[in-house]
Amino acid sequence: MMSGPAAHATGGASQTVMANWPTIRPRIEELYRWLHRHPELSNQECRTAQTIAELLQSAGFEVHADVGGTGVVGILANGSGPTVLIRAELDGLPVRETTGLAYASHEVATSDGVEVAVMHACGHDVHMACLLATAELLATRPDLWSGRLVVLFQPAEETGEGARRMLTDGLKGLLGSVDVAFAQHVMALPAGRLYLRAGPVLSGAASVAVTVFGRGGHAAVPQETVDPIVLAAAIIMRLQTIVAREMRPWEFSVLSVGAVHAGVSGNSIPDRATLEINLRSYSSQGRSQLLAAVERIVRAECAASGTPREPLFEYHDTFPVTVNNQEVTDRLGSAFAQSLVRGQVRELSRQAASEDFAALADGLEAPYCYWGLGGVTSSLFRDVDALPPEPVGPIPTNHSPLFAPDPSDTLELGTEALVVAALEWLC
Repeated sequence: MMSGPAAHATGGASQTVMANWPTIRPRIEELYRWLHRHPELSNQECRTAQTIAELLQSAGFEVHADVGGTGVVGILANGSGPTVLIRAELDGLPVRETTGLAYASHEVATSDGVEVAVMHACGHDVHMACLLATAELLATRPDLWSGRLVVLFQPAEETGEGARRMLTDGLKGLLGSVDVAFAQHVMALPAGRLYLRAGPVLSGAASVAVTVFGRGGHAAVPQETVDPIVLAAAIIMRLQTIVAREMRPWEFSVLSVGAVHAGVSGNSIPDRATLEINLRSYSSQGRSQLLAAVERIVRAECAASGTPREPLFEYHDTFPVTVNNQEVTDRLGSAFAQSLVRGQVRELSRQAASEDFAALADGLEAPYCYWGLGGVTSSLFRDVDALPPEPVGPIPTNHSPLFAPDPSDTLELGTEALVVAALEWLC
């Protein structure tokens, strides 16, 4: 763990940098409201990316746009020293906002040929605002640090594509060696607190669309058909035994069938059915075991039903397990404890959610840490220090149409956390 003079140096530098926060706060809060009001879907983040690129250029960063599609990379070289990368996400979600906020989104976009409402329902607007504030604050005080700061704004996190696309588009060649990578995520936890832990923090996930093929016909003569709906029902029931009977009970595993598509009328038996399956685990081995069991059961049920064709498996939305580096997390936790107000750092419970930051950091061969940022007004909790915190009533979570982080309680700490993290390596 980091302690003593070096940690105090980080704290002193971060306090000096954050002394400029009151000056930029009105602009950052207005930027946050603009981002929230104008979300864009994955791989469509053109306006957002252009705005970010312009702001980084005005702050003196070397800007690389259109990386992996709409990704933006800002590089600020300031003498010799390590390279620190901080990531934020660009994309919103196909969710119709119902928060009633004065700056609520009314944006619509086309997704797979269908017009949908769009909302920053996961808090990526918070992440972008905090990272842009961090970039500006550090750029104005080059006397306090030495090295290279990389601020990366990633597209298509929600679909699990963005990190890999940026890597495929030559990100590693652009950046070279990266010493450490950071990301934070606003959560439905008490504002004014950071949530941190080493080891696995987010599950690895995969989604698979399974199509099984039958032989359609009239509902009056089912004996002349191979009914894919009955087959799909049998598969769904059998899939429930994977977690209950095949996975070790002390290891986190989730398998859910979120959608079933088959048929169009009650008097006709269709010729196929599609199941949308999502699975999650805290280990790559566990995820592989879940996938193998799904394939085995589907193929066996198809054989039992006498289907005319083999089933089709289409894999998508694959996310790696997020495993925080022990040494980086310990050092960062010590820096937070030295530099932030007492009581602001809490242990992060393992989250069932998934995302692709680990794919980005691993692709750059950089050790990393990913932490949580509380975004809900503390008065909405009976006990903010309980683990987990106990809310007074239902609190909208990420991806809810009611999800609305409190910027007055969130943006400053989110910015300070990124400043402290960067300076811990760059001072």
